[in-house]
Amino acid sequence: MNDKVIIVGKSESIQKILKMIDKLSRADSTALIIGESGTGKELVAKMIHQRSTRSTKPFIPINCAAIPSELLESELFGHEKGAFTGAAYCRPGRFELANEGTIFLDEIGDMPVHLQVKILRVIQERSFERVGGTRPVHVNVRIIAATNKDLEKEVKKGNFREDLFWRLNVVPLIITPLRERKEDIPLLSEYFMKKLSQKFGYSLQLKPEVMEIFLNYSWPGNVRELENLIERFYVLNEKGVVSLEDIPERIRFGENSFSREVIPDDFNPFSSAIDFNEILREYEKKLILHSLNVNKWIKSRAAKYLNINRTTLIEKMKRLGIKDNEIQDM
Repeated sequence: MNDKVIIVGKSESIQKILKMIDKLSRADSTALIIGESGTGKELVAKMIHQRSTRSTKPFIPINCAAIPSELLESELFGHEKGAFTGAAYCRPGRFELANEGTIFLDEIGDMPVHLQVKILRVIQERSFERVGGTRPVHVNVRIIAATNKDLEKEVKKGNFREDLFWRLNVVPLIITPLRERKEDIPLLSEYFMKKLSQKFGYSLQLKPEVMEIFLNYSWPGNVRELENLIERFYVLNEKGVVSLEDIPERIRFGENSFSREVIPDDFNPFSSAIDFNEILREYEKKLILHSLNVNKWIKSRAAKYLNINRTTLIEKMKRLGIKDNEIQDM
Protein backbone atom coordinates (compact mmCIF):
# COMPACT_ATOMS: atom_id res chain seq x y z
CA MET A 1 0.00 0.00 0.00
CA ASN A 2 1.98 2.96 -1.28
CA ASP A 3 -0.48 5.85 -1.05
CA LYS A 4 -0.20 7.65 2.26
CA VAL A 5 -3.59 8.19 3.85
CA ILE A 6 -4.64 11.75 4.71
CA ILE A 7 -7.58 12.62 6.95
CA VAL A 8 -8.73 16.21 6.43
CA GLY A 9 -10.49 18.27 9.10
CA LYS A 10 -10.09 20.73 11.93
CA SER A 11 -13.21 19.87 13.95
CA GLU A 12 -12.89 18.63 17.51
CA SER A 13 -14.25 15.21 16.54
CA ILE A 14 -11.64 14.76 13.79
CA GLN A 15 -8.86 15.80 16.16
CA LYS A 16 -10.08 13.17 18.65
CA ILE A 17 -10.08 10.54 15.90
CA LEU A 18 -6.52 11.42 14.93
CA LYS A 19 -5.42 11.06 18.56
CA MET A 20 -7.16 7.68 18.79
CA ILE A 21 -5.48 6.56 15.56
CA ASP A 22 -2.12 7.51 17.03
CA LYS A 23 -2.80 5.43 20.16
CA LEU A 24 -4.18 2.46 18.21
CA SER A 25 -1.22 2.45 15.83
CA ARG A 26 1.17 1.98 18.78
CA ALA A 27 -0.81 -1.01 20.05
CA ASP A 28 -1.80 -4.22 18.30
CA SER A 29 -5.30 -4.54 19.72
CA THR A 30 -8.44 -5.41 17.82
CA ALA A 31 -10.36 -2.23 16.97
CA LEU A 32 -13.97 -1.49 16.04
CA ILE A 33 -14.73 1.57 13.89
CA ILE A 34 -18.33 2.79 14.09
CA GLY A 35 -19.83 5.28 11.67
CA GLU A 36 -22.38 5.91 8.96
CA SER A 37 -21.72 4.91 5.35
CA GLY A 38 -19.39 7.34 3.61
CA THR A 39 -17.70 8.68 6.74
CA GLY A 40 -14.32 7.16 5.88
CA LYS A 41 -14.11 4.03 8.05
CA GLU A 42 -11.70 2.28 5.68
CA LEU A 43 -9.55 5.42 5.54
CA VAL A 44 -9.21 5.34 9.32
CA ALA A 45 -8.34 1.63 9.26
CA LYS A 46 -5.66 2.23 6.61
CA MET A 47 -4.13 5.04 8.64
CA ILE A 48 -3.96 2.84 11.74
CA HIS A 49 -2.22 0.17 9.67
CA GLN A 50 0.19 2.58 7.99
CA ARG A 51 1.34 3.97 11.34
CA SER A 52 1.66 0.56 13.01
CA THR A 53 4.57 -1.89 13.16
CA ARG A 54 2.70 -3.94 10.52
CA SER A 55 2.90 -1.12 7.95
CA THR A 56 5.24 -3.01 5.60
CA LYS A 57 2.90 -6.01 5.56
CA PRO A 58 -0.42 -6.38 3.69
CA PHE A 59 -3.57 -4.41 4.41
CA ILE A 60 -6.44 -6.60 3.18
CA PRO A 61 -9.98 -5.14 3.15
CA ILE A 62 -13.18 -7.10 2.65
CA ASN A 63 -16.74 -5.80 2.64
CA CYS A 64 -18.85 -8.39 4.45
CA ALA A 65 -22.08 -6.90 3.09
CA ALA A 66 -20.99 -6.92 -0.56
CA ILE A 67 -20.29 -10.67 -0.88
CA PRO A 68 -23.11 -13.25 -0.86
CA SER A 69 -23.16 -15.23 2.40
CA GLU A 70 -22.59 -18.53 0.59
CA LEU A 71 -19.32 -17.18 -0.87
CA LEU A 72 -18.11 -15.13 2.10
CA GLU A 73 -16.65 -18.07 4.04
CA SER A 74 -14.45 -19.08 1.11
CA GLU A 75 -13.38 -15.46 0.57
CA LEU A 76 -12.37 -15.09 4.20
CA PHE A 77 -10.80 -18.47 4.89
CA GLY A 78 -10.03 -19.96 1.48
CA HIS A 79 -10.92 -23.45 0.32
CA GLU A 80 -9.30 -26.80 -0.45
CA LYS A 81 -9.34 -28.41 -3.87
CA GLY A 82 -12.65 -30.23 -4.40
CA ALA A 83 -14.34 -28.51 -1.44
CA PHE A 84 -17.32 -27.67 -3.65
CA THR A 85 -18.33 -27.74 -7.31
CA GLY A 86 -15.89 -25.61 -9.26
CA ALA A 87 -13.13 -25.71 -6.62
CA ALA A 88 -10.49 -26.98 -9.04
CA TYR A 89 -7.55 -25.88 -6.90
CA CYS A 90 -6.62 -24.87 -3.38
CA ARG A 91 -7.14 -21.13 -2.79
CA PRO A 92 -6.02 -19.02 0.17
CA GLY A 93 -8.51 -16.64 1.74
CA ARG A 94 -8.18 -13.04 2.88
CA PHE A 95 -6.94 -14.02 6.34
CA GLU A 96 -3.99 -15.91 4.85
CA LEU A 97 -3.25 -13.05 2.46
CA ALA A 98 -3.20 -10.66 5.43
CA ASN A 99 -0.75 -12.77 7.45
CA GLU A 100 1.56 -10.54 9.54
CA GLY A 101 -0.48 -7.54 8.38
CA THR A 102 -3.99 -6.20 8.95
CA ILE A 103 -7.38 -7.44 7.78
CA PHE A 104 -10.21 -4.90 7.61
CA LEU A 105 -13.67 -6.44 8.03
CA ASP A 106 -15.98 -3.72 6.77
CA GLU A 107 -19.71 -3.87 7.62
CA ILE A 108 -19.15 -6.79 9.98
CA GLY A 109 -22.67 -6.26 11.32
CA ASP A 110 -23.93 -7.90 8.11
CA MET A 111 -21.85 -11.06 8.57
CA PRO A 112 -23.93 -14.27 8.97
CA VAL A 113 -23.97 -15.64 12.52
CA HIS A 114 -22.38 -18.99 11.53
CA LEU A 115 -19.30 -17.14 10.21
CA GLN A 116 -19.06 -15.01 13.33
CA VAL A 117 -18.06 -18.19 15.19
CA LYS A 118 -15.05 -18.66 12.92
CA ILE A 119 -14.02 -15.01 13.33
CA LEU A 120 -14.16 -15.48 17.10
CA ARG A 121 -11.91 -18.52 16.82
CA VAL A 122 -9.35 -16.61 14.73
CA ILE A 123 -9.23 -13.91 17.40
CA GLN A 124 -8.88 -16.42 20.23
CA GLU A 125 -6.67 -19.10 18.67
CA ARG A 126 -5.10 -17.39 15.64
CA SER A 127 -6.11 -20.34 13.48
CA PHE A 128 -8.93 -21.64 11.25
CA GLU A 129 -9.65 -24.33 8.65
CA ARG A 130 -10.19 -23.65 4.98
CA VAL A 131 -13.56 -24.63 3.52
CA GLY A 132 -13.38 -28.38 2.93
CA GLY A 133 -10.24 -28.71 5.07
CA THR A 134 -9.45 -30.25 8.44
CA ARG A 135 -5.90 -29.00 8.97
CA PRO A 136 -5.61 -25.78 11.01
CA VAL A 137 -4.05 -22.77 9.28
CA HIS A 138 -2.20 -20.48 11.69
CA VAL A 139 -2.06 -16.72 11.04
CA ASN A 140 -0.72 -13.63 12.77
CA VAL A 141 -3.22 -10.97 11.76
CA ARG A 142 -4.50 -7.77 13.32
CA ILE A 143 -8.26 -7.43 12.94
CA ILE A 144 -9.90 -4.05 12.45
CA ALA A 145 -13.66 -4.22 11.99
CA ALA A 146 -16.18 -1.55 11.03
CA THR A 147 -19.93 -1.19 11.05
CA ASN A 148 -22.68 1.33 10.42
CA LYS A 149 -25.02 -0.59 12.73
CA ASP A 150 -25.57 -0.46 16.48
CA LEU A 151 -24.04 -3.84 17.34
CA GLU A 152 -25.38 -3.81 20.90
CA LYS A 153 -28.91 -3.67 19.46
CA GLU A 154 -27.99 -6.39 16.95
CA VAL A 155 -26.81 -8.56 19.87
CA LYS A 156 -30.18 -8.12 21.61
CA LYS A 157 -31.98 -9.05 18.38
CA GLY A 158 -29.88 -12.20 18.08
CA ASN A 159 -28.22 -11.05 14.85
CA PHE A 160 -24.74 -10.69 16.32
CA ARG A 161 -22.86 -12.83 18.82
CA GLU A 162 -22.31 -11.12 22.15
CA ASP A 163 -18.93 -12.80 22.73
CA LEU A 164 -17.67 -11.60 19.35
CA PHE A 165 -18.95 -8.09 20.01
CA TRP A 166 -16.91 -7.81 23.21
CA ARG A 167 -13.85 -9.26 21.48
CA LEU A 168 -14.07 -6.66 18.71
CA ASN A 169 -15.05 -3.77 20.94
CA VAL A 170 -11.70 -3.61 22.75
CA VAL A 171 -11.09 -0.09 21.44
CA PRO A 172 -14.17 1.48 19.79
CA LEU A 173 -13.63 4.47 17.51
CA ILE A 174 -16.71 6.49 16.56
CA ILE A 175 -16.61 8.64 13.41
CA THR A 176 -18.93 11.64 13.54
CA PRO A 177 -21.13 12.20 10.43
CA LEU A 178 -20.30 15.19 8.25
CA ARG A 179 -23.49 17.07 9.19
CA GLU A 180 -22.18 17.28 12.78
CA ARG A 181 -18.77 18.71 11.83
CA LYS A 182 -19.62 21.29 9.20
CA GLU A 183 -16.45 23.29 9.87
CA ASP A 184 -14.65 20.52 7.96
CA ILE A 185 -16.70 21.01 4.77
CA PRO A 186 -14.65 23.93 3.32
CA LEU A 187 -11.38 22.08 4.01
CA LEU A 188 -12.67 18.85 2.47
CA SER A 189 -14.00 20.71 -0.56
CA GLU A 190 -10.65 22.39 -1.10
CA TYR A 191 -8.81 19.09 -0.70
CA PHE A 192 -11.03 17.26 -3.22
CA MET A 193 -10.84 20.11 -5.72
CA LYS A 194 -7.04 20.13 -5.53
CA LYS A 195 -6.94 16.36 -6.06
CA LEU A 196 -9.44 16.43 -8.93
CA SER A 197 -7.70 19.39 -10.59
CA GLN A 198 -4.67 17.13 -11.00
CA LYS A 199 -6.82 14.31 -12.34
CA PHE A 200 -8.84 16.39 -14.84
CA GLY A 201 -6.14 18.87 -15.77
CA TYR A 202 -7.99 22.08 -14.93
CA SER A 203 -9.21 23.99 -11.86
CA LEU A 204 -12.64 25.00 -10.65
CA GLN A 205 -13.81 27.62 -8.20
CA LEU A 206 -16.86 27.50 -5.93
CA LYS A 207 -18.95 30.64 -5.65
CA PRO A 208 -19.60 31.74 -2.02
CA GLU A 209 -23.30 30.92 -2.33
CA VAL A 210 -22.37 27.34 -3.27
CA MET A 211 -20.43 26.91 -0.04
CA GLU A 212 -23.40 28.36 1.83
CA ILE A 213 -25.58 25.60 0.35
CA PHE A 214 -22.95 23.03 1.33
CA LEU A 215 -22.93 24.25 4.94
CA ASN A 216 -26.73 24.06 5.18
CA TYR A 217 -27.09 20.60 3.61
CA SER A 218 -27.27 17.47 5.81
CA TRP A 219 -24.98 15.24 3.66
CA PRO A 220 -26.67 11.84 4.21
CA GLY A 221 -23.90 10.24 2.12
CA ASN A 222 -21.26 12.00 4.22
CA VAL A 223 -17.74 12.66 2.90
CA ARG A 224 -18.20 10.24 0.00
CA GLU A 225 -21.23 12.22 -1.21
CA LEU A 226 -19.26 15.48 -1.07
CA GLU A 227 -16.36 14.00 -3.05
CA ASN A 228 -18.71 12.54 -5.67
CA LEU A 229 -20.52 15.85 -6.05
CA ILE A 230 -17.29 17.76 -6.64
CA GLU A 231 -16.20 15.19 -9.23
CA ARG A 232 -19.57 15.69 -10.93
CA PHE A 233 -18.76 19.42 -11.16
CA TYR A 234 -15.47 18.61 -12.92
CA VAL A 235 -17.19 16.31 -15.41
CA LEU A 236 -20.07 18.64 -16.30
CA ASN A 237 -18.87 22.19 -15.63
CA GLU A 238 -17.92 24.28 -18.66
CA LYS A 239 -17.35 27.68 -17.06
CA GLY A 240 -14.54 27.09 -14.57
CA VAL A 241 -16.79 28.43 -11.79
CA VAL A 242 -19.40 26.39 -9.92
CA SER A 243 -22.60 28.37 -9.32
CA LEU A 244 -26.02 27.57 -7.84
CA GLU A 245 -27.46 26.14 -11.05
CA ASP A 246 -24.71 23.48 -11.07
CA ILE A 247 -25.94 22.01 -7.77
CA PRO A 248 -28.49 19.16 -7.94
CA GLU A 249 -31.99 20.21 -6.92
CA ARG A 250 -32.21 17.83 -3.96
CA ILE A 251 -29.16 19.56 -2.44
CA ARG A 252 -30.09 23.09 -3.46
CA PHE A 253 -33.70 22.94 -2.32
CA GLY A 254 -33.48 20.25 0.37
CA GLU A 255 -33.44 16.46 0.23
CA ASN A 256 -37.24 16.15 -0.03
CA SER A 257 -37.80 19.02 -2.47
CA PHE A 258 -38.39 17.16 -5.70
CA SER A 259 -41.60 18.92 -6.73
CA ARG A 260 -41.08 21.38 -9.56
CA GLU A 261 -43.98 23.44 -8.20
CA VAL A 262 -41.75 24.87 -5.44
CA ILE A 263 -38.86 25.65 -7.81
CA PRO A 264 -38.89 29.05 -9.53
CA ASP A 265 -38.97 28.75 -13.32
CA ASP A 266 -35.87 30.89 -13.71
CA PHE A 267 -33.93 28.41 -11.55
CA ASN A 268 -35.33 25.28 -13.14
CA PRO A 269 -33.80 24.28 -16.48
CA PHE A 270 -36.60 21.73 -16.93
CA SER A 271 -39.56 24.12 -16.52
CA SER A 272 -40.79 23.03 -19.95
CA ALA A 273 -40.94 19.51 -21.40
CA ILE A 274 -37.64 17.62 -21.62
CA ASP A 275 -36.28 14.88 -23.84
CA PHE A 276 -34.93 12.42 -21.27
CA ASN A 277 -33.16 10.19 -23.80
CA GLU A 278 -31.45 13.16 -25.45
CA ILE A 279 -30.16 14.41 -22.10
CA LEU A 280 -28.73 10.97 -21.31
CA ARG A 281 -27.15 10.78 -24.76
CA GLU A 282 -25.44 14.17 -24.36
CA TYR A 283 -24.23 13.29 -20.88
CA GLU A 284 -22.81 9.95 -22.08
CA LYS A 285 -21.08 11.67 -25.00
CA LYS A 286 -19.55 14.28 -22.70
CA LEU A 287 -18.20 11.57 -20.35
CA ILE A 288 -16.68 9.57 -23.22
CA LEU A 289 -15.10 12.64 -24.82
CA HIS A 290 -13.66 13.70 -21.50
CA SER A 291 -12.14 10.26 -20.94
CA LEU A 292 -10.67 10.15 -24.45
CA ASN A 293 -9.15 13.61 -24.17
CA VAL A 294 -7.71 12.94 -20.71
CA ASN A 295 -6.16 9.70 -21.96
CA LYS A 296 -4.80 11.21 -25.21
CA TRP A 297 -7.26 9.18 -27.30
CA ILE A 298 -5.72 5.85 -26.32
CA LYS A 299 -8.94 3.85 -26.34
CA SER A 300 -7.77 1.05 -24.04
CA ARG A 301 -6.86 3.61 -21.36
CA ALA A 302 -10.07 5.56 -21.88
CA ALA A 303 -12.12 2.37 -21.53
CA LYS A 304 -10.29 1.47 -18.30
CA TYR A 305 -10.90 5.02 -17.02
CA LEU A 306 -14.65 4.51 -17.63
CA ASN A 307 -14.55 0.94 -16.28
CA ILE A 308 -15.90 -0.55 -19.52
CA ASN A 309 -14.47 -2.86 -22.18
CA ARG A 310 -12.58 -1.37 -25.14
CA THR A 311 -15.06 -2.91 -27.59
CA THR A 312 -17.94 -1.36 -25.65
CA LEU A 313 -16.25 2.03 -25.86
CA ILE A 314 -15.79 1.73 -29.64
CA GLU A 315 -19.46 0.73 -30.07
CA LYS A 316 -20.58 3.73 -28.01
CA MET A 317 -18.34 6.06 -30.04
CA LYS A 318 -19.94 4.82 -33.27
CA ARG A 319 -23.46 5.16 -31.84
CA LEU A 320 -22.80 8.67 -30.57
CA GLY A 321 -21.01 9.77 -33.73
CA ILE A 322 -17.70 10.47 -31.98
CA LYS A 323 -14.83 10.67 -34.44
CA ASP A 324 -11.16 10.20 -33.59
CA ASN A 325 -9.48 13.24 -32.02
CA GLU A 326 -12.71 15.17 -31.59
CA ILE A 327 -12.00 18.01 -29.16
CA GLN A 328 -14.36 18.21 -26.19
CA ASP A 329 -16.00 21.59 -25.75
CA MET A 330 -15.12 22.38 -22.13
